[in-house]
Order: sequence, then structure tokens, then C-alpha cells
Amino acid sequence: MGAAVVELHVHGSRSLKEKRGVVRSVTQRVRNRFAVSIAEIGGQDTWTRVQLGVSTVGSDAQVVRRVLDQVIDFIEELHLAELVAQDVEILRLPLHAEEDGDDDDDGEAGTEEER
Repeated sequence: MGAAVVELHVHGSRSLKEKRGVVRSVTQRVRNRFAVSIAEIGGQDTWTRVQLGVSTVGSDAQVVRRVLDQVIDFIEELHLAELVAQDVEILRLPLHAEEDGDDDDDGEAGTEEER
């Protein structure tokens, strides 16, 4: 499972309505191209700043990371807003620890960096 937070700056936006048009365009294009969930998660009350949350799931952490990286690259290539920050987290959840014989697992989820 992976999640990304992308912060964008919408140049030239003079109203929330203009910014919402850019957000709508970015999110729709991402949804049409990738099997991910995407939504505005921050900056709703500013004219120029947008935070988007993107998530996807899969059994291979490398594939999940690659998809999120491709989404971020795609958003940047749209040239609808400037990418100013990004953060990607990959989570591995030990849902079937008992089945694989891992008795010392405490059942807590961890990020890719922790494992």
C-alpha cells in the first residue's frame, strides 16, 4: 500500500473557482490514466496552494512505488501547476503473519524505511 502527498502552486489563479478548475483537471486526468485514488487534502481555502493525496495498493512494494512516482511525474508534465513538494510512503502490513510462520511479529504496520 502506498500514499503520496503532492503540493502544487497554481500560478495566476485569482479565485478559488479558478483553482478548483485546475484541481478538477489534474485529478480527473490522473484518474483516467492510473488506477489510484486522488483527492484534494489541503489548501482548500487558498487561491494558489493545493495539496493532493494519492493512494494505491498492490502486493509488490516496488510496483506501488513506481506507480506513485509515475503519477507525480504525470502531474508535473501537465504543466497546470508547479510541483513544490512531494512525499511518498510505502506501507507493508503483516496481515498473514501466522500463515508464513513468523511468530515473533508484533502485528504492527511499518513503513518501507522501518523494515
